Amino acid sequence: MRRPGVRPRYDHLIFDHDGTMVDSRADLAAAVNYVLRSLGLPELLPPTVYGYVGDGARVLIERALGPGQGDRVPAGLAAFMDYYGAHLLDATRPYPGMVEALSSLGARGVTLSVLTNKPVAMSRAILEGLGLADRFLDVVGGDSLPVRKPDPAGVEYLRARTGTALAHMLLVGDSGVDVRTARAAGIAFCGVRWGLAPESLRAAGAEQMVDCPAELVTLVEG
Repeated sequence: MRRPGVRPRYDHLIFDHDGTMVDSRADLAAAVNYVLRSLGLPELLPPTVYGYVGDGARVLIERALGPGQGDRVPAGLAAFMDYYGAHLLDATRPYPGMVEALSSLGARGVTLSVLTNKPVAMSRAILEGLGLADRFLDVVGGDSLPVRKPDPAGVEYLRARTGTALAHMLLVGDSGVDVRTARAAGIAFCGVRWGLAPESLRAAGAEQMVDCPAELVTLVEG
């Protein structure tokens, strides 16, 4: 619970989805390799697929298909959406300690929301399936607005829901896209070392990093 007279360092936390809150690696890799098999192309090693995640489903498929395959992207994307939509929760689970951290943050009166480049319907379905949906004020996906991360519009939309001052907002993510989003929006950023692309956080110059979800609670408490 929030201690009387003590205000958290941040009032509103915006979480990325894949690689930050939930470990969806296995299901994403399985869906991508299903697409490649269906198109007669060689499968990719899972770590290669992980490195392609973060900019939305279409970019994921473009990267997986590789150069010179642009004409096959529409069919590949359609196959991916159909297959992945039916297998969202085969292996996807919250990262260890994430549920407890979300509970602790909520108990401290911190507003929680989600900003992802994943389609919003899939994002909501995963959160609902994992019993996490009611913890968040809102979920903004890659198809919720005309633009997506790293454009700051998603942050501004979520900020407007509460009127929170930019200085009291924190974006939590696992990729360079998230770092750039926070910078463009003028809010603080914290990277998670357990995500899909920790090397991109280092390359983007993330200043705050945590090793486990519990450290987020400590960071918010200041």
